[in-house]
Amino acid sequence: MGDALGVVGGGQLGRYFVLAAQALGYTAVVLEPDPLSPAGAVADEHIVAAYDDESALDRLASSCRAVTVEFENPPVAALERLARSLTVRPSPSAVAIAQDRRSAKQFCRDTGLAVAPFAEVNDESDARRIADGDTAASLFPAILKTARLGYDGKGQRRMDDASQLFDAFVSLGSTPCVLEQVVPLDAEFSVVVARGADGEVSAFAPTHNVHVDGILDASTAPFSAPVVEQGHDAAVRIASALDYVGVLAVEFFVSNGALLVNELAPRPHNSGHWTLNAARTSQFEQQVRALTGMALGDATMTHRAVAMVNLLGDRWQHGEPRFALAREVDGAHLHLYGKREARAGRKMGHLTMVGDDTDSVLARARALRASMTLSDGSGAPR
Repeated sequence: MGDALGVVGGGQLGRYFVLAAQALGYTAVVLEPDPLSPAGAVADEHIVAAYDDESALDRLASSCRAVTVEFENPPVAALERLARSLTVRPSPSAVAIAQDRRSAKQFCRDTGLAVAPFAEVNDESDARRIADGDTAASLFPAILKTARLGYDGKGQRRMDDASQLFDAFVSLGSTPCVLEQVVPLDAEFSVVVARGADGEVSAFAPTHNVHVDGILDASTAPFSAPVVEQGHDAAVRIASALDYVGVLAVEFFVSNGALLVNELAPRPHNSGHWTLNAARTSQFEQQVRALTGMALGDATMTHRAVAMVNLLGDRWQHGEPRFALAREVDGAHLHLYGKREARAGRKMGHLTMVGDDTDSVLARARALRASMTLSDGSGAPR
């Protein structure tokens, strides 16, 4: 067993984990099949192999003292193989629950927390039965989501009535799904918590989130609402019930004033990127601390308000954005992920803006993003 820290996955979340690990004096090893991955580019070692490649997993295990994950869908069998010889945090069992919408929703229910009304659609017979059943009307309008792998709006179909269910299920590959009722939304917010092996929990400020086409567009913190304290308590409750060690993001709906758990992410989260510039300890440093058994850091904010806006590949449509503008704006912080190809909907980076109130910093962040984006004259993306 080596002394490095390992991460399964090579995206931007892994990149920031690697940088946090190195800042704390560790070397870092990334297992990721993409040779040009953001995390692999900054790692001390990049193992270019599939996540379930047994020889690569054994190589990772021999190099590292502990391993974590940077995305929600690593093969659980691969994590179990690693766990036989070294520390894996979060545990394979916790990842298995969080990465499957069916098990995550049932787990939340069993923990005494509310979720939006849903039904499992595991095969075509389920799709026909639910479409023809008495309860179908009460679930529609609804969104059909693949139980696994769907993220950023992928693997989802919205339907107005039950007559569309079977075709929607087939269009998603007839893979197990969750049929979730569309609920009226007052707001969406997330709570990112870190939990140590000793049960110590540290939570970041609740973060208000705005999605566009199923992809997070903007986040602001702190978020104030009557259910915020309930959200904090629910996130801590979930982490404790999972016996979770690491960083966990819990996404919530506020519907008609009530709190509903939406998604679990067994890793740092896009909505927590603001912690890089506006918290005493970032979510990525907390990930390193939880993984290694260090005491968790101080998660309090360093500014009164912060906004984060994503930079998607759409903004490269008419040329590279004018990044230099960010250097001219007080309170602005530009983060680029080092991805070679800009594609529509692909997260290429983000902007963070700090200041005194959330409305102001959000408006400033969006204005800066718009001014950076080149246009053909007909208008830039929002």
